[in-house]
Amino acid sequence: MKKILIIINNMSYSDIINLSLSEIVGDFGYKQYANHGGIKWFGIGTSGYISVIYFLIRGLQGSQVILVNAAWDGVSAILESIVAIVFFGEYFTDKKQYLGVILISLGVFFLKIPNARKAPFVLPKLF
Repeated sequence: MKKILIIINNMSYSDIINLSLSEIVGDFGYKQYANHGGIKWFGIGTSGYISVIYFLIRGLQGSQVILVNAAWDGVSAILESIVAIVFFGEYFTDKKQYLGVILISLGVFFLKIPNARKAPFVLPKLF
């Protein structure tokens, strides 16, 4: 039974934070591309999402999709909200939306994500 628990919880906060930060780069790169065009912004958005693929594979190795997805959604919502406010001056239109982000933070806490991976990441072979 202990071996099964290790397999289910192999991802770490580091995996999820890197996944979320990659998504932020992709989102804001594509936002700039959508509004202003340009190969630079398209390239930044694309590189962000290529990184998402790597960190998603890393997070999923030895973990469950349900846990990785819940953690990614929660951490991403928190980090992306902070980045949007601090760097881009974007704010919610309703104060209850801030409460929603606080509740998301509590939800991430209850997922009990480990601080470190229990097993090293090994890039899977394609063929």
